Amino acid sequence: MGLFYKKIGIDLGTANILVFVPKKGIVLNEPSVVAVSEEDNKILAIGAEAKKMVGKTPEAIVAYRPMKDGVIADYRVTEAMLRYYLDKALGRFNIMKPDVLVSVPAGVTSTERRAVIEAAIRAGARNAYVVKEPILAAIGAGIPIHEPTGHMIVDIGGGTTDVAVISLGGIVSSTSVKYGGNKLDQSIADYVKKNFNLGIGDKTAEDVKIKVVSAIPLEEDLTMTIKGRDFVSGLPRSIEVESNEILKAITKDLREMIRAIKEVLQETPPELSSDIVDQGIVMTGGTSQLRNLTELVNRRIGVNARLAKDPMYCVARGTGIALEHLDVYKKSITTKY
Repeated sequence: MGLFYKKIGIDLGTANILVFVPKKGIVLNEPSVVAVSEEDNKILAIGAEAKKMVGKTPEAIVAYRPMKDGVIADYRVTEAMLRYYLDKALGRFNIMKPDVLVSVPAGVTSTERRAVIEAAIRAGARNAYVVKEPILAAIGAGIPIHEPTGHMIVDIGGGTTDVAVISLGGIVSSTSVKYGGNKLDQSIADYVKKNFNLGIGDKTAEDVKIKVVSAIPLEEDLTMTIKGRDFVSGLPRSIEVESNEILKAITKDLREMIRAIKEVLQETPPELSSDIVDQGIVMTGGTSQLRNLTELVNRRIGVNARLAKDPMYCVARGTGIALEHLDVYKKSITTKY
């Protein structure tokens, strides 16, 4: 082995955790869910195994997400989750501690940043680095971040929408709002409950979002049949939903996402604003794949928006590239040994 120690990049998302190993690519992509038993607080399952339990657990088992809005809400569980993913990526018999680079939302405080570093070290990292998500998303989307040109990146994940203008390797202006894919699912479930008296789970709401919802009204409605529990009779029932009807459920959330983009543009120096008009807006993150979302941004902001290649994997790919070239990206990285 020419390599003395391994490097691992982790996209620590609210909805999914992606693990990137240089020269191998993305080796793991699992939900950030942990199942814990209430009685003895023992961790029973992590990742895909735990996600299967969501909404289906007996009272004594709680399946929950230790990351809330992209930030650690529960340390012990996050640390266990990191350890599980590191072991899984490295193989159980690996004795060399890896260098780990973890993504954090643009809006994190220094305390939250330190928490991520400490969780990674305790989970078995030799060195831990954290880099803000928009920078990693930009690197992963192939944006030349070191140029003296303004680039705007909009990264929409499960928990947050991160908007940033990047120039010369750093973030010039940015904001992070707690509106992402999970919020859209929640709004869809609430809307169906209020308007159809039907209770549906997160999984069904997510299916509706993926299969029929569009960010702008469609000329031809897409429809799907969903099943849930009738609130009046308490019995199972199915209904048909249409995309333009469900769009009403998420209009407010979309408005908040657009507002975040406007806010960052308003804080951007004029020279960089003109670059953004030329370069357009690059959208990354799983939720940026919502049908016609780029079109909505074009209409509301008046700047061309495009989806990056494999938007869900941009941050993870960015961690890999940054790890390979730590010296080049050192300005954007926070370190702690």
